[in-house]
Amino acid sequence: MLEKRDFYINGAWVAPAVPNDFAVIDPSTEEQCAVISLGGHADSDAAVGAARAAFDGWSQTSKEERVALLHRLLEIYNARSEEMAQAMSMEMGAPMALSRAQQVGAGSWHLEGFLKAFEDFSFESDFTATEKTLLEPIGVCALITPWNWPMNQIVLKAVPAMATGCTMVLKPSEIAPLSGLLFADFVHEAGFPAGVFNLVNGDGAGVGSQLSAHPEVDMVSFTGSTRAGIAISKAAADTLKRVSLELGGKGANIIFEDAHPKAAKSGAVRCFRNSGQSCNAPTRMLVHRSRYDEAVEMAADVATNTHVGPASEEGKHIGPVVSEAQFNKIQKLIEVGMGEARLVAGGLGRPDGLNRGYFVKPTVFADVTNEMTIAREEIFGPVLSIIPFESDEEAIAIANDTPYGLTNYIQTEDDEKRRRVARRLRSGMVETNGQGFAQGSPFGGYKQSGNGREGGVFGLEEFLEVKAVSGWAAE
Repeated sequence: MLEKRDFYINGAWVAPAVPNDFAVIDPSTEEQCAVISLGGHADSDAAVGAARAAFDGWSQTSKEERVALLHRLLEIYNARSEEMAQAMSMEMGAPMALSRAQQVGAGSWHLEGFLKAFEDFSFESDFTATEKTLLEPIGVCALITPWNWPMNQIVLKAVPAMATGCTMVLKPSEIAPLSGLLFADFVHEAGFPAGVFNLVNGDGAGVGSQLSAHPEVDMVSFTGSTRAGIAISKAAADTLKRVSLELGGKGANIIFEDAHPKAAKSGAVRCFRNSGQSCNAPTRMLVHRSRYDEAVEMAADVATNTHVGPASEEGKHIGPVVSEAQFNKIQKLIEVGMGEARLVAGGLGRPDGLNRGYFVKPTVFADVTNEMTIAREEIFGPVLSIIPFESDEEAIAIANDTPYGLTNYIQTEDDEKRRRVARRLRSGMVETNGQGFAQGSPFGGYKQSGNGREGGVFGLEEFLEVKAVSGWAAE
């Protein structure tokens, strides 16, 4: 079991005002792997107070000073990457290969992307010969991050806040807090001034709500469920603070008649990655009727041959889902799906040979219609729904018929069709033919998938205010 660490406030590790221990559970074993403290009002106030006190000084530091510290943070992150991989694997169940390459890699990828974007970023510009437009840090930011891609989301929030001169309080998920604590250690080692970065563990109803409503917090950046995003928006409304949200998704993967022969296979593999625990997962596979039977068979084969095992195992497999609550939710939705559609792979219960741990069978449903529960709700597990379509217009209509709008996918060799359909899809991102997004590309969604954009220049701008100044004499 890991050594207990408390909160990082004003450049030091401090104990909670009132002890409130919380057990962190290893989802592969269902056993306690660490103990953290959950914060209360006094802890939230102390962290916000430290960030507020540090803001004036940090916001006036030069771009060069902040860049140097961020480069140092990247060096430490890379040097201690194995520690981070081990922490994330233990806390949220990512197999070691995935944790090292993608979970850890996401953090370094985004940190590098912000540094590149920051090189040519200017905080002021000439609007006219006598008017200047200034970009200034918004202030104290509350960063509330999820458990499914811990470093991806912490880096996407903390680094642009640091770069733009903001100060912050991070509340990582209490389910998977170990990586956040380790990141705080990296920040401390890098030498950031006291109060710039603070961390308080807690749950959403406690510290999350306290930070969202806190009068001294100027902005909340949240990644998580749509339900929680709505609650945070309401809590923040009384103080009119800025709220940036990255929420759920129910991505459609449209496989047209001329798609690559292995498009359905690739789509199923992508759906099951990270045990299906990705907001941008392609969980609705829309397949042209001429390719439908082939796609169903291919996806079922992927599910049947996807190995499921403990996170500590080496190899290319998927691990458990993160918690008992998530496991039970997924099982209930699989059961609902079995009454709605045709089950072609997977189903209820753990995979054979696993009688402990929150392991879910990779599951595929065919003959799904878009009105079914499994096509409407974000299951957040390794569950794929396959829906047939007859025409381009029908595919677009089905894809857009969702309250979400994060990521959609298009598979076709017709370049004109690919561009035309991409323009019609109501989502913040559209991935085509398996081509991944570039470093610094804006990550975010439409509708109930949120209202913010993270990554690169777009992520930097999220943490800035715009100021117009007239009568600015020419320099």
